[in-house]
Amino acid sequence: MSRPITLFTGQWADLPFEEVCKLAAGWGYDGVEIACSGDHFEVDRAVSEDGYVEAKLAQLERHGLRVFAISNHLVGQAVCDDPIDFRHQAILPARIWGDGEPEGVRRRAAQEMADTARAAAKLGVDTVVGFTGSKIWKYVAMFPPVPAEVIEDGYEDFARRWNPILDVFDEVGVRFAHEVHPSEIAYDFWTTRRAMDAVDNRPAFGLNWDPSHFVWQDLDPVGFILDFADRIYHVDCKDTKKRFDGRNGRLGSHLPWAHPRRGWDFVSTGHGDVPWEECFRALNAIGYRGPISVEWEDAGMDRLRGAEEAVQFIRGLLFDQPTAAFDAAFTRREDG
Repeated sequence: MSRPITLFTGQWADLPFEEVCKLAAGWGYDGVEIACSGDHFEVDRAVSEDGYVEAKLAQLERHGLRVFAISNHLVGQAVCDDPIDFRHQAILPARIWGDGEPEGVRRRAAQEMADTARAAAKLGVDTVVGFTGSKIWKYVAMFPPVPAEVIEDGYEDFARRWNPILDVFDEVGVRFAHEVHPSEIAYDFWTTRRAMDAVDNRPAFGLNWDPSHFVWQDLDPVGFILDFADRIYHVDCKDTKKRFDGRNGRLGSHLPWAHPRRGWDFVSTGHGDVPWEECFRALNAIGYRGPISVEWEDAGMDRLRGAEEAVQFIRGLLFDQPTAAFDAAFTRREDG
């Protein structure tokens, strides 16, 4: 069976979940990656309110959609971040922000991520996608110089805060798929390896592969799939267009989101610099059979048009893995 194509609802949280489901079904999506935002999925209600999860599943069924993963990027960000400030207040539920005292915010965020695993299990999905936050991202420029022990403490802090959360993931049979992304504890190859080592490479901690962030950092998204083949738990598809012309740079110069003078921009799938066919060949090679989730962030294109184009583009790339017989014959030919 072809891998399901889903729509990540995070960029649609301004719309009621019912409307997003209707749109996604009409465009031909197989399901949704539900964000814990807006009225799409409320973790506190899912774990405490009788009938809440059942109502969500019935809502999906009415539209012929399935759910394969939920995401809680915004709350996950607050588990390790330092500083905790006005930016977090803008993205967190009021009950997580509370009085804004930083350590209290982190503790409540950690509890919410543990409850997210419980909510996912009730919903019948085995993967939660999200961010971890980072105590040490603020030092990424490395000037003024940062002692090595400060960086080491950042990974130890991540392990201290996330291991108890991952214990709950293990208890309920759910995996966490960390999105490797700037501002997180893991944002490239080496930091991903170091983060995994920090939690003793436990299986509960895996990865959400999103090629856009690799491309604009000049990292190889195909190589990343092959390097972390056993830890690719979920796939988000978002494209990136680089515009490094001597003035525009990766850091954006504090320009507004999607400003044309930025050095890169998220664009509609298939119109950027991600080597999509190579990426899907690599996903075939590692045997990834999970959902392919479209994450729409192209600020320069009407999303109601773009999201429909994206599902058609992705569907055209979902060529199946070679059959076992073909694969065996190919291997024999290569062996000479």
